[in-house]
Amino acid sequence: MTAWQASPYRAIGIYIGGVNRGCTQPQLTLSWVSSVSRLGWRLIPIYMGYQAPCTTRPNAVKMTAPSAATQGTSQAADAIAKARALGILPGSAIYGDMEHYNASDATCRATVLRYLSSWTKEIHRQGYISAVYAHQDSGAKHLAEVYNSTAYARPDALWIARWDLNSALTGWPLISNRFWAVGQRAKQYRGDHNETYGGVTLNIDNDRFDAPVASTWYTYTVRTTIYSYSGPSTAYPIRTTIPANSGVRIVCQTYGPQIGSTTVWNKLIDGTYVTDYYVRTPNKPGYSPPIPGCSYPYQTTIDNLSRRRGPGTSYSTYPGLLPIGSLAWVTCQRAGTTVGTTAVWDRLTDGSWVTDYYVANASNTTYSAPIRRC
Repeated sequence: MTAWQASPYRAIGIYIGGVNRGCTQPQLTLSWVSSVSRLGWRLIPIYMGYQAPCTTRPNAVKMTAPSAATQGTSQAADAIAKARALGILPGSAIYGDMEHYNASDATCRATVLRYLSSWTKEIHRQGYISAVYAHQDSGAKHLAEVYNSTAYARPDALWIARWDLNSALTGWPLISNRFWAVGQRAKQYRGDHNETYGGVTLNIDNDRFDAPVASTWYTYTVRTTIYSYSGPSTAYPIRTTIPANSGVRIVCQTYGPQIGSTTVWNKLIDGTYVTDYYVRTPNKPGYSPPIPGCSYPYQTTIDNLSRRRGPGTSYSTYPGLLPIGSLAWVTCQRAGTTVGTTAVWDRLTDGSWVTDYYVANASNTTYSAPIRRC
């Protein structure tokens, strides 16, 4: 991975588990994940669980029609356990790998959809992002057919296989451009082949991503003895004392009251916050890539949702409306104009605001933990 920093690629798929995973991958460890994340690589967790009863993949372990729902739940729970063991944190996407199958088999279609719906529900229940890798002509096609159905839980992101050498993330046959429309798409557009960078040859496929991937932690040391707080401000209760030169595991960065020269605050792996001013991150006073910004993704529940320039309906709108099922990446919440049953508004990562009434987080009447107040 060090040699391949010379490549044009910036993310790599990792097969974290599943009954159909092709090999044991003993070098895929917590230490490896930490090391390559520090190199700047983004990781795409893939879990190859049960396959369709009518799969075209030889020797696959298949789901069964009577047990598809429970199998989807159990495989999702195992995927999360595997992810946690690698340091892949809640808020990460995990891609369930559903290989090509006979799309004309109606019973098989229904079985796959029940399995993937249960997968999504369990992934969501444990605080991760549900995503699916599927062939355009089978799994992806069938997920698109039930996109607006209340009978199935909708995954947050879709990664299709279509080896047409076209990396475009729109204009997919069989799948509307309004489905998985806002940072929720990936495409595998070229199959297996060899490429060499930095003197190292790997056999890869080519993919383009505008979709969620893994969140991990990044270790830095503190310059002096500091406190951690329950929120990103000294106004929150103190939780721990961190001695000088200790290592802290940073999950993401957010904004808060200015300390020294910076308004950046670091969220730690235990859920507490420290000011970035006393942490040896590389960039002051701004954010420090590859540490991500703190945000929480939830699907929108109405079509054509407006994004506004402030927390209320009196503020002007941004161009473009969010289709139903779009991911709203929420950074914080505050009170504004009442819409439906709530006065809560959500600030998104692009600085725009949407009413919380149409965002599928924990509540549409009040604030939703762990999202902080703006």
